[in-house]
Amino acid sequence: MAITPAARTPQRGRPRSFDREAALEQALRLFWERGWEATSVADLTAAMGIRPPSLYAAFGDKRALFEEVVSRYQGGHGAYASRALAEEPTARAGIARMLREAAAQATDPDHPWGCLLISSTVNCTSPEVDQAVRAIRTANLRALESLIRADVAAGHEPAEADPAALAQFTATVLQGMSQRARDGAGRAELERVAADAMRVWP
Repeated sequence: MAITPAARTPQRGRPRSFDREAALEQALRLFWERGWEATSVADLTAAMGIRPPSLYAAFGDKRALFEEVVSRYQGGHGAYASRALAEEPTARAGIARMLREAAAQATDPDHPWGCLLISSTVNCTSPEVDQAVRAIRTANLRALESLIRADVAAGHEPAEADPAALAQFTATVLQGMSQRARDGAGRAELERVAADAMRVWP
């Protein structure tokens, strides 16, 4: 007969006096709106409703907090792109949907406009932060290229199609749409851009 040891009462540390998820969302919105460079620790603690010691204890330094924000963005607000590409039957259909949804996402009044991954490191003076976000964008570009290349091989796209050029074109359109949204362009304008971009495809 197995003997089950008596359950131990878990040792609890001092409970945090704030909602970590809510604080993280506030940090995300602030970085999204102002970018890495223009967002100070004082700005973050004010927006998150916490004091600096709580920020450092819960998230580490500003860079570690930003990395967590980027991960949260990819899994939340920015996940529309990966869903579109995964759920549509072809790369062309997935990219068309991604661009349409980018128009809606970039102009949603419930959060800052544009794309955090595109706008947050403009004029960034931290090479490590800049390179980390750039690496994500580069990985997204390579994923687009791979999808298009697979469709060319499968006969869904013309044999003469250039997967690298089409992926670069798509990424450039997305970045332009994000900046236009930041400049005040509305959803209808960006939807026209998305439609026009797909008409350029071979």
